[in-house]
Amino acid sequence: MPGYDPIKLSEIVEKQVTTRRGGELLRRYYRFRRDRWYGGIVTGDVVGCNLRCGFCWAWRFTWTGYEQGRLLSAEEAASKLLALAKKARVKQARLSGGEPTIGFEHLVRVIERVTSYGLHFILETNGILIGAREDYARRLASFHGAGIEVRVSIKGTSPEEFWKLTRARPEAWWLQLRALESLVRYGLEPGEEVYPAVMLSFSDEKGYKRIKKLLASIHPRLASSIDPEYVFLYRHVEELLRRTGLRPRIAYRPGEIPRELI
Repeated sequence: MPGYDPIKLSEIVEKQVTTRRGGELLRRYYRFRRDRWYGGIVTGDVVGCNLRCGFCWAWRFTWTGYEQGRLLSAEEAASKLLALAKKARVKQARLSGGEPTIGFEHLVRVIERVTSYGLHFILETNGILIGAREDYARRLASFHGAGIEVRVSIKGTSPEEFWKLTRARPEAWWLQLRALESLVRYGLEPGEEVYPAVMLSFSDEKGYKRIKKLLASIHPRLASSIDPEYVFLYRHVEELLRRTGLRPRIAYRPGEIPRELI
């Protein structure tokens, strides 16, 4: 079963969405916004990803479009998040859109700044680089107790599903589980500071039971804290689904998303 290597793709993408200025690593962002998710949060959406998910809502900025948006220092990005949070009167911030662990040094600086001002930081990640590089897990775990939450978004319930959804090498699926294992081992609280989200739109009950069993083998609280992910049928997502030929078993239109998924 062929597929691209998401680690190598990370290196390629990083060269296109980051640059150094005065010794500091800048990362490209395409927008900052206030969202209803997590009960209210501000978001910095980054450009570029190391997966090519055939259902991605941000595919125009993650598959291509690396010249879009602006290169920002960690200080600039954090300042935008803090200002937006103050205006929106929310206490949570996140990086999303693309894969935030690309340009890891930049990510860490953003987390440091945001949490030092009392905001709760949610890192949405596919976990690939964290699973491949233990030093990433160790560094993220050093924020234990500082107001961090790492949401590892697992693409499918098996290596075969992972390949179907991303066209990446099936064995890379295990890196997502290894990320959870490493983050727990280095000290993040399972079910609270680190937990799995699982894309279930293309899975059946058998697949869900399989992933739940695997997560329980890492830590019981991971199996009991799964955040289910489903495809949301924005117009550009429907366009991508037509291109990739993926057919979700369960999907929701934007105005019909169940409250428990928001």
